[in-house]
Amino acid sequence: MKKRRISGAIGFILVASVIAASCGGGSDNGSEGGTPQKGGTINILSNAEQIAHLDPQRNYTGDDLAFAGSYLQRSLTTYKFAEGEAGSEIVGDLATDTGTSSDDGKVWTFTLKDGIKFEDGSEITCADVAYGVSRSFATDVITDGPSYAMTYLNVEGEYPGPYTATPAQQAAYDKAVTCDGNVITFNLKSTVADFNYTTTLLTFSPVPKAKDTGEKYDLSPVSSGPYKIESYEIGKALVLVRNDQWDPETDSERKAYADRIVYNFGLDESAMDERMIADSGEDQTAVAAGVLPENLQTIFEGDEALAKRAVNYYDPYVTYTNLNVTTLSCLDVRKAIYLALDRDALRKAGGGPYTGDFADGFIKPALALDYKKPTQLEGLNEDGTANVEAAKAAMAAAETNCPDVAARAKAGLKFYYPDTEVWKKALAIWIDSMGKAGIKIKPEAVGDPAQYWPTVMNPETEYDIARGGWAPDWANASTVIPELFTTGGGFNLTRNADDPDYKTFETKIEEARNTLDRKEQGVKWQELNQYVVDRLWALPGTFTRAQSMWGSKVGGAFQWGPFGAFCYGNLWVK
Repeated sequence: MKKRRISGAIGFILVASVIAASCGGGSDNGSEGGTPQKGGTINILSNAEQIAHLDPQRNYTGDDLAFAGSYLQRSLTTYKFAEGEAGSEIVGDLATDTGTSSDDGKVWTFTLKDGIKFEDGSEITCADVAYGVSRSFATDVITDGPSYAMTYLNVEGEYPGPYTATPAQQAAYDKAVTCDGNVITFNLKSTVADFNYTTTLLTFSPVPKAKDTGEKYDLSPVSSGPYKIESYEIGKALVLVRNDQWDPETDSERKAYADRIVYNFGLDESAMDERMIADSGEDQTAVAAGVLPENLQTIFEGDEALAKRAVNYYDPYVTYTNLNVTTLSCLDVRKAIYLALDRDALRKAGGGPYTGDFADGFIKPALALDYKKPTQLEGLNEDGTANVEAAKAAMAAAETNCPDVAARAKAGLKFYYPDTEVWKKALAIWIDSMGKAGIKIKPEAVGDPAQYWPTVMNPETEYDIARGGWAPDWANASTVIPELFTTGGGFNLTRNADDPDYKTFETKIEEARNTLDRKEQGVKWQELNQYVVDRLWALPGTFTRAQSMWGSKVGGAFQWGPFGAFCYGNLWVK
């Protein structure tokens, strides 16, 4: 899943970390205890102009999944709303349990609970879930979401989704996803032993067909959770109020403590930090993800009271730099970019030790079965400093081996970035680093940070360099390497399909996916991680840390491991 807040300077090239260690405050604890109580308003502060996607089939950002999954939408299964390792355990959500698999893992069935309803009081049926999943195939309308349904479901032929499918195409989908009363069955192309983790994603959330407005559904989805939308004004606020059709007897995880949730948009990042530090008025019941680098020491080292209202933790995300392999088809140029980049300067600009540790690839050590330290590019400095001479040598080789691409690098590479003050400072480091190796950067700002991912994921966007942020969707690198680097993946920004080595890579991916022995599969993911590192389709950076704050009257604040975000459904007003 994608990383949400993208303001940190080090986020251009950094790689993330550990689900099990993702809760914590100033001393690795959440907000102080107390007895949870009903009532009050939880305020969320954001520098974005809107939530990237509230349409469940388009939501693929960790923070947004945590938010929408806590308040508005339910799926077949969910992660427990709990701290630490307990929060990585799955339970039935709309389903009575975590599903039943056939012996070969190719058929999965789930039984829906009784008494589950949409906000209008209509019963949630198997057909609503099946229809919701079908929407994810309509990639011309339902953009930016996970692609697992398309990858896993055994739908014969081409299925374009429910909006334009012919009767025969729809029949093919209905054969792959069947309903028998309140039992939904998924027929898969191949064995997927952990498919019930896939169904934690909101791709598997129900949508009533009669209320589906296509692309516009993003702004007014029908709720199946404990809250519903009262108002949504982009650039200002999203207001949620209680959904009186939600039955807590059907929901073991969501407690719905607050009466209202107000998501405040378009805030200046400096002002957000100032408000959270001041802790006055409505901000006493506020939460905010992210802290500017200049305020980190003040919060975590200067004032014990502030540190108790903040968290400094290893998050589950991998952040890195995508290189457009279509325009940067020359490996020598990609090497030059990596060697010239002053990763140490970016790390210091992002907060030094608060940013995390330099990494070596795209699979983090927390995925123990799938991780092996890859061999690094020759000449890459372990301390993160630039190797300018090696970068110049790589550019010289490029001028001989691929002069057109070398000329493009000298003329200027388009670098898309979110238009924030922190990222402007980071771009200055990029420009300076690349300039020393004879490479020019052309910054392209995306005004609303929330629209950064939709912008760079749009195939019409012409970039050479674009940053990325990713976390495993569950504890298997099958949710990392294929998602980031195959054409069928949900977040491939490298545009690497025409690389001469891609076809071999894709074959190796299928071999790994179809390997049933988990240890053997892990070795294959290790090899594929090395495969990508060798080709530099993207540049790895560090295992990152992240920081968040909450007001003094917020209870139940902790970081939810699977999403690297607040467990919003656990927040309450003191």
